[in-house]
Amino acid sequence: MSGKIFYRERRKVVDGAKQPRYILVAVADVNLKMFGKHLRMSEMKAIAEATGAELVALPRGGKHDNDE
Repeated sequence: MSGKIFYRERRKVVDGAKQPRYILVAVADVNLKMFGKHLRMSEMKAIAEATGAELVALPRGGKHDNDE
């Protein structure tokens, strides 16, 4: 069974800012140590391909998701 790498888009990203756009949230069933927290999509794809893991994008919640 391949592992999964969960990520989401960062909240405060400005187009053209030249900063990594995605934040690593969790890794499941992959023997892997991650040292960077903010990654570019090309970096995450390279890691997923090398480890045989699947990339899973997490949905962004609204501004006040915990309000009911």
